[in-house]
Amino acid sequence: ASTGVIGEPMDAGAFTGLLADMASAASPAAWEDAARAIMTTDTYPKLSHATAELNGQTVHVAGIAKGSGMIAPDMATMLSFVFTDAMVDAELLQRLTRDTARQTFNSITVDGDTSTSDTVLVFSTGKVGRELTDPSSPEVLAFAEALHEVFLDLAHQIVRDGEGASKFVEIEVSGAEDDVAAHRIAMTLANSPILKAAIAGEDPNWGRVVMAVGKSGEAADRDRLEIRFGEHLVATHGQRAPGYSEEAAAAYMKQRELEISVDVGIAFGQARVWTCDLTHDYIRINADYRS
Repeated sequence: ASTGVIGEPMDAGAFTGLLADMASAASPAAWEDAARAIMTTDTYPKLSHATAELNGQTVHVAGIAKGSGMIAPDMATMLSFVFTDAMVDAELLQRLTRDTARQTFNSITVDGDTSTSDTVLVFSTGKVGRELTDPSSPEVLAFAEALHEVFLDLAHQIVRDGEGASKFVEIEVSGAEDDVAAHRIAMTLANSPILKAAIAGEDPNWGRVVMAVGKSGEAADRDRLEIRFGEHLVATHGQRAPGYSEEAAAAYMKQRELEISVDVGIAFGQARVWTCDLTHDYIRINADYRS
Protein backbone atom coordinates (compact mmCIF):
# COMPACT_ATOMS: atom_id res chain seq x y z
CA ALA A 1 0.00 0.00 0.00
CA SER A 2 1.31 3.44 -0.86
CA THR A 3 0.17 7.00 -1.38
CA GLY A 4 1.74 10.17 -2.73
CA VAL A 5 2.09 12.11 -5.96
CA ILE A 6 1.51 9.86 -8.99
CA GLY A 7 4.60 9.50 -11.17
CA GLU A 8 7.13 10.61 -8.57
CA PRO A 9 9.43 7.68 -7.68
CA MET A 10 9.56 6.78 -3.99
CA ASP A 11 12.97 6.44 -2.35
CA ALA A 12 12.52 3.20 -0.45
CA GLY A 13 15.93 3.66 1.12
CA ALA A 14 14.57 6.57 3.11
CA PHE A 15 12.65 4.26 5.41
CA THR A 16 13.77 0.64 4.94
CA GLY A 17 16.53 1.15 7.49
CA LEU A 18 13.95 2.28 10.04
CA LEU A 19 11.75 -0.83 9.95
CA ALA A 20 13.64 -2.72 12.65
CA ASP A 21 13.49 0.24 15.03
CA MET A 22 9.81 0.75 14.28
CA ALA A 23 9.06 -2.90 15.07
CA SER A 24 10.93 -2.76 18.39
CA ALA A 25 9.18 0.49 19.33
CA ALA A 26 5.70 -0.83 18.49
CA SER A 27 3.14 -0.23 21.22
CA PRO A 28 -0.50 -1.26 21.75
CA ALA A 29 -1.17 2.41 22.54
CA ALA A 30 0.20 3.69 19.21
CA TRP A 31 -2.98 3.32 17.14
CA GLU A 32 -3.45 7.07 16.77
CA ASP A 33 0.22 7.53 15.83
CA ALA A 34 -0.18 4.90 13.10
CA ALA A 35 -3.37 6.54 11.81
CA ARG A 36 -1.69 9.95 11.81
CA ALA A 37 1.37 8.63 9.96
CA ILE A 38 -0.64 7.70 6.85
CA MET A 39 -2.47 11.05 6.57
CA THR A 40 -2.05 13.30 3.52
CA THR A 41 -4.70 16.03 3.12
CA ASP A 42 -6.70 14.44 5.95
CA THR A 43 -7.47 16.90 8.75
CA TYR A 44 -7.64 14.25 11.46
CA PRO A 45 -6.60 10.60 12.01
CA LYS A 46 -9.32 8.01 11.41
CA LEU A 47 -9.73 5.10 13.81
CA SER A 48 -12.55 2.70 14.66
CA HIS A 49 -13.16 -0.26 16.97
CA ALA A 50 -15.91 -2.80 17.54
CA THR A 51 -16.34 -6.04 19.46
CA ALA A 52 -18.31 -9.25 19.04
CA GLU A 53 -19.19 -12.02 21.47
CA LEU A 54 -18.29 -15.45 20.09
CA ASN A 55 -19.07 -18.45 22.29
CA GLY A 56 -18.63 -16.41 25.45
CA GLN A 57 -15.38 -14.80 24.30
CA THR A 58 -14.94 -11.19 23.21
CA VAL A 59 -13.15 -10.60 19.93
CA HIS A 60 -12.02 -7.21 18.70
CA VAL A 61 -11.99 -5.54 15.30
CA ALA A 62 -9.92 -2.36 15.08
CA GLY A 63 -8.96 -0.30 12.07
CA ILE A 64 -7.36 2.86 10.75
CA ALA A 65 -7.81 4.63 7.43
CA LYS A 66 -6.72 7.64 5.43
CA GLY A 67 -8.44 9.49 2.65
CA SER A 68 -9.84 12.93 1.95
CA GLY A 69 -9.59 13.66 -1.77
CA MET A 70 -9.50 11.56 -4.95
CA ILE A 71 -12.06 9.34 -3.24
CA ALA A 72 -14.10 7.15 -5.55
CA PRO A 73 -13.08 3.63 -4.52
CA ASP A 74 -12.25 1.11 -7.24
CA MET A 75 -9.73 2.92 -7.27
CA ALA A 76 -9.20 5.78 -4.78
CA THR A 77 -6.44 7.43 -2.78
CA MET A 78 -7.75 5.50 0.19
CA LEU A 79 -5.88 3.19 2.52
CA SER A 80 -7.39 1.16 5.35
CA PHE A 81 -5.84 -1.41 7.65
CA VAL A 82 -8.10 -3.49 9.86
CA PHE A 83 -7.05 -6.02 12.49
CA THR A 84 -8.87 -8.69 14.48
CA ASP A 85 -7.90 -11.24 17.10
CA ALA A 86 -10.66 -13.59 15.92
CA MET A 87 -9.52 -16.79 14.24
CA VAL A 88 -11.14 -16.72 10.80
CA ASP A 89 -10.60 -19.07 7.88
CA ALA A 90 -8.59 -17.15 5.26
CA GLU A 91 -11.00 -17.80 2.40
CA LEU A 92 -13.98 -16.80 4.53
CA LEU A 93 -12.21 -13.65 5.72
CA GLN A 94 -11.46 -12.71 2.11
CA ARG A 95 -15.13 -13.14 1.19
CA LEU A 96 -16.31 -11.10 4.17
CA THR A 97 -13.79 -8.36 3.39
CA ARG A 98 -14.84 -8.15 -0.25
CA ASP A 99 -18.58 -8.14 0.52
CA THR A 100 -18.26 -5.64 3.35
CA ALA A 101 -16.06 -3.30 1.30
CA ARG A 102 -18.69 -3.29 -1.44
CA GLN A 103 -21.32 -2.07 1.01
CA THR A 104 -19.07 0.52 2.67
CA PHE A 105 -15.79 1.73 1.17
CA ASN A 106 -17.02 1.07 -2.37
CA SER A 107 -20.18 3.06 -1.67
CA ILE A 108 -18.55 6.39 -0.83
CA THR A 109 -17.27 9.22 -2.98
CA VAL A 110 -15.86 12.65 -2.27
CA ASP A 111 -15.09 13.94 -5.76
CA GLY A 112 -15.51 11.05 -8.19
CA ASP A 113 -11.78 10.95 -8.91
CA THR A 114 -9.74 7.77 -8.69
CA SER A 115 -6.07 6.99 -8.19
CA THR A 116 -3.47 4.29 -8.64
CA SER A 117 -3.66 3.30 -4.97
CA ASP A 118 -6.69 1.84 -3.23
CA THR A 119 -6.17 -0.64 -0.42
CA VAL A 120 -8.19 -2.37 2.28
CA LEU A 121 -6.32 -5.04 4.21
CA VAL A 122 -7.71 -7.17 7.04
CA PHE A 123 -5.31 -9.03 9.33
CA SER A 124 -6.25 -11.83 11.73
CA THR A 125 -3.94 -12.79 14.60
CA GLY A 126 -6.16 -15.79 15.42
CA LYS A 127 -5.54 -15.40 19.15
CA VAL A 128 -9.13 -15.78 20.32
CA GLY A 129 -11.59 -18.64 19.96
CA ARG A 130 -12.01 -21.48 17.51
CA GLU A 131 -11.57 -21.00 13.79
CA LEU A 132 -14.63 -19.53 12.08
CA THR A 133 -15.45 -21.47 8.93
CA ASP A 134 -19.26 -21.64 8.51
CA PRO A 135 -20.61 -18.46 6.83
CA SER A 136 -24.11 -19.10 8.22
CA SER A 137 -23.10 -19.70 11.84
CA PRO A 138 -24.15 -17.20 14.55
CA GLU A 139 -20.47 -16.61 15.35
CA VAL A 140 -19.59 -15.61 11.79
CA LEU A 141 -22.67 -13.40 11.56
CA ALA A 142 -21.67 -11.64 14.79
CA PHE A 143 -18.10 -11.18 13.56
CA ALA A 144 -19.33 -9.92 10.18
CA GLU A 145 -21.49 -7.34 11.96
CA ALA A 146 -18.47 -6.02 13.90
CA LEU A 147 -16.39 -5.92 10.71
CA HIS A 148 -19.16 -4.01 8.93
CA GLU A 149 -19.40 -1.54 11.81
CA VAL A 150 -15.68 -0.71 11.59
CA PHE A 151 -15.63 -0.52 7.77
CA LEU A 152 -18.71 1.74 7.69
CA ASP A 153 -17.43 4.01 10.44
CA LEU A 154 -14.08 4.49 8.67
CA ALA A 155 -15.80 5.03 5.32
CA HIS A 156 -18.06 7.69 6.84
CA GLN A 157 -15.09 9.40 8.48
CA ILE A 158 -13.42 9.67 5.06
CA VAL A 159 -16.50 11.36 3.60
CA ARG A 160 -16.92 13.69 6.59
CA ASP A 161 -13.28 14.71 6.14
CA GLY A 162 -13.64 15.13 2.38
CA GLU A 163 -11.54 17.97 1.01
CA GLY A 164 -13.44 21.20 1.65
CA ALA A 165 -16.59 19.33 2.72
CA SER A 166 -19.20 21.08 4.85
CA LYS A 167 -22.03 18.53 4.43
CA PHE A 168 -22.34 14.77 4.91
CA VAL A 169 -24.92 13.34 2.51
CA GLU A 170 -26.61 9.93 2.45
CA ILE A 171 -28.22 9.06 -0.87
CA GLU A 172 -30.73 6.21 -1.04
CA VAL A 173 -32.12 4.86 -4.29
CA SER A 174 -35.00 2.39 -4.48
CA GLY A 175 -37.28 1.02 -7.18
CA ALA A 176 -34.42 0.30 -9.59
CA GLU A 177 -34.15 -2.67 -11.95
CA ASP A 178 -31.78 -4.40 -9.51
CA ASP A 179 -29.30 -3.48 -6.75
CA VAL A 180 -26.48 -2.92 -9.24
CA ALA A 181 -28.59 -0.43 -11.18
CA ALA A 182 -29.63 1.29 -7.95
CA HIS A 183 -26.00 1.62 -6.91
CA ARG A 184 -25.07 3.10 -10.29
CA ILE A 185 -27.88 5.67 -10.03
CA ALA A 186 -26.92 6.55 -6.46
CA MET A 187 -23.24 7.01 -7.35
CA THR A 188 -24.19 9.18 -10.33
CA LEU A 189 -26.06 11.48 -7.96
CA ALA A 190 -23.20 11.39 -5.46
CA ASN A 191 -20.64 12.32 -8.13
CA SER A 192 -22.65 15.05 -9.86
CA PRO A 193 -20.71 18.35 -9.55
CA ILE A 194 -23.81 20.47 -10.15
CA LEU A 195 -25.86 18.60 -7.53
CA LYS A 196 -22.98 18.72 -5.01
CA ALA A 197 -22.63 22.46 -5.65
CA ALA A 198 -26.35 22.92 -5.00
CA ILE A 199 -25.93 21.05 -1.71
CA ALA A 200 -23.03 23.35 -0.79
CA GLY A 201 -25.24 26.32 -1.59
CA GLU A 202 -28.07 24.82 0.50
CA ASP A 203 -30.35 24.95 -2.53
CA PRO A 204 -33.11 22.27 -2.68
CA ASN A 205 -32.86 22.09 -6.47
CA TRP A 206 -34.54 18.76 -7.15
CA GLY A 207 -34.19 19.23 -10.91
CA ARG A 208 -30.50 18.42 -10.49
CA VAL A 209 -31.49 15.13 -8.87
CA VAL A 210 -33.69 14.32 -11.88
CA MET A 211 -30.81 15.22 -14.20
CA ALA A 212 -28.45 12.83 -12.42
CA VAL A 213 -30.99 9.97 -12.49
CA GLY A 214 -31.22 10.35 -16.26
CA LYS A 215 -27.46 10.72 -16.62
CA SER A 216 -26.94 7.32 -14.96
CA GLY A 217 -28.28 5.53 -18.04
CA GLU A 218 -30.33 3.18 -15.89
CA ALA A 219 -34.07 2.63 -16.31
CA ALA A 220 -36.39 5.03 -14.50
CA ASP A 221 -40.11 5.71 -14.84
CA ARG A 222 -40.68 9.47 -15.07
CA ASP A 223 -44.32 9.11 -14.10
CA ARG A 224 -43.51 7.17 -10.93
CA LEU A 225 -40.40 9.10 -9.87
CA GLU A 226 -40.41 10.20 -6.22
CA ILE A 227 -37.80 12.41 -4.51
CA ARG A 228 -37.39 13.30 -0.84
CA PHE A 229 -34.99 15.63 0.97
CA GLY A 230 -35.05 14.11 4.43
CA GLU A 231 -38.73 13.82 5.36
CA HIS A 232 -39.74 16.47 2.82
CA LEU A 233 -41.57 14.99 -0.17
CA VAL A 234 -40.25 17.11 -3.02
CA ALA A 235 -41.57 15.32 -6.10
CA THR A 236 -44.07 12.56 -6.73
CA HIS A 237 -45.23 10.95 -9.98
CA GLY A 238 -42.49 12.94 -11.72
CA GLN A 239 -44.00 16.28 -10.68
CA ARG A 240 -43.51 18.73 -7.86
CA ALA A 241 -45.34 17.36 -4.82
CA PRO A 242 -48.63 19.19 -4.11
CA GLY A 243 -47.70 19.98 -0.51
CA TYR A 244 -44.07 20.82 -1.19
CA SER A 245 -42.68 23.83 0.68
CA GLU A 246 -39.56 25.40 -0.82
CA GLU A 247 -39.01 27.30 2.42
CA ALA A 248 -39.09 24.13 4.54
CA ALA A 249 -36.78 22.26 2.12
CA ALA A 250 -34.33 25.18 2.09
CA ALA A 251 -34.28 25.17 5.88
CA TYR A 252 -33.56 21.42 5.84
CA MET A 253 -30.64 21.92 3.43
CA LYS A 254 -28.88 24.07 6.06
CA GLN A 255 -28.23 21.01 8.19
CA ARG A 256 -24.76 19.47 8.18
CA GLU A 257 -26.13 15.95 7.63
CA LEU A 258 -28.58 15.38 4.79
CA GLU A 259 -30.55 12.53 3.26
CA ILE A 260 -31.69 12.41 -0.36
CA SER A 261 -34.06 9.57 -1.31
CA VAL A 262 -35.10 8.67 -4.83
CA ASP A 263 -37.58 6.02 -5.96
CA VAL A 264 -37.25 5.45 -9.72
CA GLY A 265 -40.39 3.30 -9.95
CA ILE A 266 -39.13 0.33 -11.99
CA ALA A 267 -38.66 -2.69 -9.71
CA PHE A 268 -37.15 -3.47 -6.30
CA GLY A 269 -33.42 -2.72 -6.59
CA GLN A 270 -32.02 -0.52 -3.85
CA ALA A 271 -28.71 0.98 -2.74
CA ARG A 272 -27.31 3.45 -0.26
CA VAL A 273 -24.17 5.56 -0.77
CA TRP A 274 -22.52 8.48 1.00
CA THR A 275 -20.91 11.66 -0.27
CA CYS A 276 -20.26 15.29 0.60
CA ASP A 277 -20.80 18.68 -0.99
CA LEU A 278 -18.48 20.48 -3.43
CA THR A 279 -17.21 23.79 -2.04
CA HIS A 280 -14.81 26.59 -2.91
CA ASP A 281 -12.39 25.06 -0.40
CA TYR A 282 -12.09 21.92 -2.52
CA ILE A 283 -10.73 24.04 -5.37
CA ARG A 284 -8.41 25.94 -3.02
CA ILE A 285 -6.98 22.76 -1.50
CA ASN A 286 -6.31 21.12 -4.86
CA ALA A 287 -4.95 24.29 -6.44
CA ASP A 288 -2.55 24.94 -3.56
CA TYR A 289 -1.48 21.39 -2.71
CA ARG A 290 0.19 19.05 -5.18
CA SER A 291 -1.24 15.58 -4.71
